[in-house]
Amino acid sequence: MDHAAVIACIEQVAPPAGAAAWDNSGVQAAGTRADVRKLAVTIDPAPGRLREALDWGADLVLTHHPLYMEPKALSRPGYFLDAARAVLASGAWLYAAHTSLDVRPEGPAGWLARALGLRNPRVLEPAGPEAPRTGYGLAGELPEPLAWARFAERLAGHVERGFWTLAGEAPELVRTVAYCTGSGASLGAAARAAGADVLVTGDVKYHAAMEAEIFTIDVGHFSLEERMTREMAALLDERLGPQGVAVRFFPGSDPLRVHLPR
Repeated sequence: MDHAAVIACIEQVAPPAGAAAWDNSGVQAAGTRADVRKLAVTIDPAPGRLREALDWGADLVLTHHPLYMEPKALSRPGYFLDAARAVLASGAWLYAAHTSLDVRPEGPAGWLARALGLRNPRVLEPAGPEAPRTGYGLAGELPEPLAWARFAERLAGHVERGFWTLAGEAPELVRTVAYCTGSGASLGAAARAAGADVLVTGDVKYHAAMEAEIFTIDVGHFSLEERMTREMAALLDERLGPQGVAVRFFPGSDPLRVHLPR
């Protein structure tokens, strides 16, 4: 399948026009291969993961996170240079669907709302008045109110990370849930305005936790977006598989680890 047609399929799910102004969604490295027979999907353009995908024979690698936010010089050893070397030497294409995917909650970004069965889902931070269904984060009602401990059990069944950090006071009952993939601590006020009892997200920082406007559960950036990326791979497999493109998801790894000295 022509590489431009594969990219067009990706952009039907994650239109680049929806990406944030500061973001670098889109083609990260232009390949030399006209056709795509194998499409690899993974969360990060990590050198090791890219080599796995390229060894499999990927003609195009789709990542969620970009290779860079601002252009970098290819002069310093490390992550960026190793990743660039791997993909450029192969002739494969590298494409990132970052905030272009995050702002489409009806797609893979809304996976947790569907997993929890949230009703009446609405966007926390719409992209604009002309696109109220597009934007960051979602809030919705659970099928039935749950005590905090029961909600935590249900959430744990969908989130793979083995530990969370909490900010604010836990409610006795959880009726309405807000969540945002990646780093969504800034949506606390919007979550509260949407009537949410909890906000599920990642990357909550110290001062944001001190001033939390809503009970916030930080389950980790990786855990939310790894599942989102896997769902993106499954969706593309449905659309591209019948057209002769093999789609394979390559699991990523959380760069943050827990160390318990005692």
